Amino acid sequence: MATSRVHYGYRRLHVLLQREGWKVNHKLVYRVYKEEGLAMRRKRPRRNRSCQIREGRASPTRTR
Repeated sequence: MATSRVHYGYRRLHVLLQREGWKVNHKLVYRVYKEEGLAMRRKRPRRNRSCQIREGRASPTRTR
């Protein structure tokens, strides 16, 4: 089930298994999910402007 639905995590798979009539709890589904080496694909992190290399500030030319 996890191979056909790559974007589903263990919680969603638990719901699908319950709908099919399986009597399993979420802890068992999580354990099997991790033993098989499955993991949800991580989204690419958004790069904020604050984390980019900043240029040095220009020194003030005059005072107020």
